[in-house]
Amino acid sequence: MYKNFRYSLLLVCSFWFLGCGVKKSNSPTEVNHTEFKNTTGIRKSIVQKLKEYDHLPVEERIKLYKTLKKENPDDYNFENEDELTMYGYGFLWADKTEEAFAIFQLIVEVFGSPNSYDSLAEAYLKKGNKELALLYYEKALVMNPDNYNAEDQIAMIRNPEMKPLTPTQKFDQVFTPQQYREDLDQLAHSILKIHPNALKFITKTAFWNNVENIKSKINEKTTFGEFSFQCNKIIASVHCSHTGSGGFYPELEMLSAELFFPLQVRWIGEQLFVIDAMNHQNQIKPTDEILTINGVSVKQMMAKIFEHIPAQGYVQTTKTHVFNSFSSSYIPYVLGFPKSYTITLKGAGNPVVLQKGIKKTGPFWDNLQYCRDQLCLKILEDQQTALMTITSFNYYSWNNLSEFVQFTDNSFQEIEKNKIKNLIIDVRFNGGGSQSAAIHLLRYLVEKPFIYYSKAESAGKTEKSEGEEVIHPVSKPFKGKTFYLIDGIGNSTTGHFMSLVKVLTPGIIIGEELGSNQFCSAGSTSCRLKHTKFTYYVANNTHISTATSLPDEKGILPDHFVGQNIQDVVNKKDVVLEYALKLLHK
Repeated sequence: MYKNFRYSLLLVCSFWFLGCGVKKSNSPTEVNHTEFKNTTGIRKSIVQKLKEYDHLPVEERIKLYKTLKKENPDDYNFENEDELTMYGYGFLWADKTEEAFAIFQLIVEVFGSPNSYDSLAEAYLKKGNKELALLYYEKALVMNPDNYNAEDQIAMIRNPEMKPLTPTQKFDQVFTPQQYREDLDQLAHSILKIHPNALKFITKTAFWNNVENIKSKINEKTTFGEFSFQCNKIIASVHCSHTGSGGFYPELEMLSAELFFPLQVRWIGEQLFVIDAMNHQNQIKPTDEILTINGVSVKQMMAKIFEHIPAQGYVQTTKTHVFNSFSSSYIPYVLGFPKSYTITLKGAGNPVVLQKGIKKTGPFWDNLQYCRDQLCLKILEDQQTALMTITSFNYYSWNNLSEFVQFTDNSFQEIEKNKIKNLIIDVRFNGGGSQSAAIHLLRYLVEKPFIYYSKAESAGKTEKSEGEEVIHPVSKPFKGKTFYLIDGIGNSTTGHFMSLVKVLTPGIIIGEELGSNQFCSAGSTSCRLKHTKFTYYVANNTHISTATSLPDEKGILPDHFVGQNIQDVVNKKDVVLEYALKLLHK
């Protein structure tokens, strides 16, 4: 699979989806190649153009690509290999192998890069041609020796009987102290080399002291499970939400059921509460507060856990959400994988010895929003208020940006039709995505022209990105009262979006500190350590919104801080939305 896709390089213009679309013709040969004149300095996405003709044979689309490249070289971004690659993978993931294969062949012809050969090899593998798949994987690996995906695929093709280790087998693996230390050095050096802002929130001395301290604790009995947890501590020390090891999912998968902490708990306001007693209902009930686990105070335990959870800047709300979702697996890791657990409860006379876990548990994501899709619009009972839920900006020109644009356009038409006076925009649970989607939504919420990015830097960038130009509002932006609901999960593009909301619009923000802000180390370079094969991802570029007056170390702060107490959690009460409705009616 394509491992080195750099998300933030998909900086493409959504011009065709902003009400200025072109009439579809039956054949690309009928296209008027002078229909688009580049006046912004930002070239259009060639993939968006190709998607207009997805109903035609892929050969016709490739012919159009070559024609436009020859006749209109300055109007479309033909150098964006990542975008074109993801266009091909969209077909591969949809089991349209022949279309993907044709696109990957085009990419090899145009770019001839290591990733282009890796993609073509995957298409051959899916077509069942292992000989040519092996040939192109080997070529990709020669061109890029760090391409561990090609390395793995070559090994599996050559040794079909080889079975990869299960996650629990991987957990118990033991490497030599020297191998661990070499891998820790590789991890640290790669972060400093790749990450453009690795030392923004930590000094170089503090960073290396952390690495050396972890290296000093390695011994002959250190397992891969213990090692991976310490790698996460190094990664978290740079305070970047775009640098990590895949959430805590790999660590969760490696734990055997009996090692899980056998309660579901929640960290709220410096207190640890039971949410689900699981198989301890006779001894423990929801809302019970835990004071110690195996003799360790929960505050001391949580401080150590937070050292291993990546977050943007010094934002704590993100760390809290991540822990609450993976609490049953974080606790064993930080306590050294005990064989049994004994807890003390507030107000209880005797400690409680917990039974062993009988199954893997988690993650537990508490999403209280009524919307079970990523995009929803609901007219509330008062007929004067609309609730717009946007749990993702993950809509890209190479895939599904038109879905977001259509939803947004239709929603504001509905809002205007129903004479809506109040709009609640709920971006909780939104981990980010494409700036194209965020920009399109902002055009309905601001009244004056604006620029989205103050800085958009990435390796090899030679021209302006979408968001660096002046962006104009729609002809009739929403002028009623606007409320925004935010939480600590909101990251990346959500931070850019809300930072501009903060400085450009009169809306009221409700909830907790957002997980991100105007400053964003973005993109992703995929890496793997030499000996242990620990995989991780490092941010590789910088994108900053024009809301530069806001502090870089904090998430976007709400105008009204609202959060759940333990009773709200147990009763699944959406206090943030309720607060917004009360504020609205006042």
